Amino acid sequence: MGTVRPKVFKRPEQDFSRTGEIVQVASKIKSQDIRTKLVDLVKVCTTSCNLEEAEIIVSGGRGMCKPENFALIEGLADVLGGVVGASRAVVDAGWKPHFHQVGQTGKTVGPKVYFACGISGAIQHVAGMSSSDVVIAINKDADAPIFKVADYGIVGDVMEVLPALIEEFKKAKAC
Repeated sequence: MGTVRPKVFKRPEQDFSRTGEIVQVASKIKSQDIRTKLVDLVKVCTTSCNLEEAEIIVSGGRGMCKPENFALIEGLADVLGGVVGASRAVVDAGWKPHFHQVGQTGKTVGPKVYFACGISGAIQHVAGMSSSDVVIAINKDADAPIFKVADYGIVGDVMEVLPALIEEFKKAKAC
């Protein structure tokens, strides 16, 4: 058996001409042999942070400088109808909960549009978002590795670029 993480491959078109056979196999495990039990189910996330299904993800990294600045990430995601993602550095710093993490140790995503804001482009992060259709990177370091995988890049201070983008998208939506 082989498995891959979700969104590693693009979903193929449905082919209704294909058929298969379902074979029922009786389990030999008895209920008394099972040593685990469900104690509680805690729901910590709603559809607003379902990264795997999102069509637009706005992710922030260490370049956001402090947790309060994620209001800009959230603002752009809100204007675009997207969800908020984060790099491992942000999650490790406690700025965002783990379910927002994109990357090798987080979620593998494949949205139509992925914004990488203040994200350097470490290979672990790129492994989780490289299936995105369009990647837009914003970073003040013109040599940041994220620009190697980005379709569009903005070299600039994310704290200046994001407010301008939010304003322009608001104007475009108003038309």
